[in-house]
Amino acid sequence: MTPPEPVPATAKPRLLTRRRVLQGLGAFAATGLLTAGYAFGIEPRNRLVTTTYRIVPPNWPDGLKLRVALVADIHAAEPLMPAARIAEIVARTNALSPDLTLLLGDYMASHKWKTRSMPPSEWAPLFTALKAPLGVHAILGNHDWWDDSDAQRSKRGPTESRRALDRVGIPVYENDVVRLTKNGRGFWLAGLGDQIAFRQGRWPNGRPRFSGVDDLAGTLRKVTDDAPVILMAHEPDIFPRVPSRVAVTLSGHTHGGQVRVFGYSPVVPSLYGNRYAYGHVVEEGRHLVVSGGLGCSILPVRFGMPPEIVMLELG
Repeated sequence: MTPPEPVPATAKPRLLTRRRVLQGLGAFAATGLLTAGYAFGIEPRNRLVTTTYRIVPPNWPDGLKLRVALVADIHAAEPLMPAARIAEIVARTNALSPDLTLLLGDYMASHKWKTRSMPPSEWAPLFTALKAPLGVHAILGNHDWWDDSDAQRSKRGPTESRRALDRVGIPVYENDVVRLTKNGRGFWLAGLGDQIAFRQGRWPNGRPRFSGVDDLAGTLRKVTDDAPVILMAHEPDIFPRVPSRVAVTLSGHTHGGQVRVFGYSPVVPSLYGNRYAYGHVVEEGRHLVVSGGLGCSILPVRFGMPPEIVMLELG
């Protein structure tokens, strides 16, 4: 074996000089600025993707195939979600040719990062352009309750959002159901009232305290035959209580955390953390789909979680 050559006496170790430190810090800062610029300026405003899930729930009837478009968490306000952006979302949804389109709540925007609020009288008519043979159906989200001072004070609805959707002919389901058919095969569409509709101060440990208008048992009692049930529930936290009688539960609310890296969201508005943060979840044979939503809440930022329309193919 040839021995290694000796290191020349004049050779010097590679030193971490001040210049190299500054170069490294500059590159790090530039990367951070580019990332922040993308997360604040590009992904939430300019990107719009379609995410498709194909599911055959247990005991799903043979021959019943449904294409269901999910539109969640609009948070209508300028500059992030102006009328033109909502019109783009509507057009992209129609282009998917769904059998029915479901609006999963949170049309109002209570975050501080807005130049102009958009009242329900402006955003609700934009949804009338949605087209689907089996109709457009809606539930409310927590912000539709939280942003309504009269509803918060009286602890009851109907909220401004509900009245606006009613006026334009879009049915809103609050602990209610409807039976629909396609090609002679029936199924139930159920909508749950919001689970955290009212702010109730804080618990002794400092955590926010809420109460809801949801009634899962009462809603499902309105189902009168054995046709499959599709449940709309704005917050996915209800899922552990949903019985196997329900074929699939559809939720929004979390926005996928708005920041999602390698399948993990650092902050999720759910008691279950990342368990129900985003996507298709299967537990004990029961199916949940959580949309990443379209707008922003708290901060006007999205990274790794672009605004999305969900296309659910059942059967």
